Amino acid sequence: MNKRGQETREHIKRCACPLFAEKGFKQVTMKDVCEAAGVSRGGLYCHYESTRQIFQEIIGDLMSRQDDVFEQRIGRGEPAVRILDGILEEYRREMLDGRSSLSTAIYEYFSSPDLAGRRNALYEQYVRSANTWKKLLQYGIDRGEFRRVEIDAVFDLIVFSYQGVRMYSKLMPVDEKIPAGIIREIRKILVRSDCDGNDF
Repeated sequence: MNKRGQETREHIKRCACPLFAEKGFKQVTMKDVCEAAGVSRGGLYCHYESTRQIFQEIIGDLMSRQDDVFEQRIGRGEPAVRILDGILEEYRREMLDGRSSLSTAIYEYFSSPDLAGRRNALYEQYVRSANTWKKLLQYGIDRGEFRRVEIDAVFDLIVFSYQGVRMYSKLMPVDEKIPAGIIREIRKILVRSDCDGNDF
């Protein structure tokens, strides 16, 4: 695909993402996407066959970005605590922003009958995210910055508390104390007290 075509696809996804956050997956139509992106129906269908295809790419992009951030920062030898703090701060902001949460859309997408009988795609996303997080947690342990924790359990604590708050934030106001408390406790579990605030 040429550069202009790729830029158009990125534009379409940027415009579609808030629609999925606002309406969920099931309620967004190709007509909605056309209007939001300012493209003709024919122009949209040149790039995407369905809202499902658009949403799949949005989810794939989010996962790839997270993978890239972890890999690049670990590859540069950055302190594990600094990497963790950056990611947890991003999670804290996202937990407070119910309007941009894709949690409802993700639930609707992965629970749709179209995916019945296929390997569970949501579980595949969970495994991919788990593998990325486990690299960071092991990296921090190996550097002596993190406590020797049960990595699988800590990842589950992070992902399910984060996704749970994101889902609830679509249904009710979430006080900023909730994500702040979650992040504070995750740091307590992970970061060794003699490493907190130190540069490595």
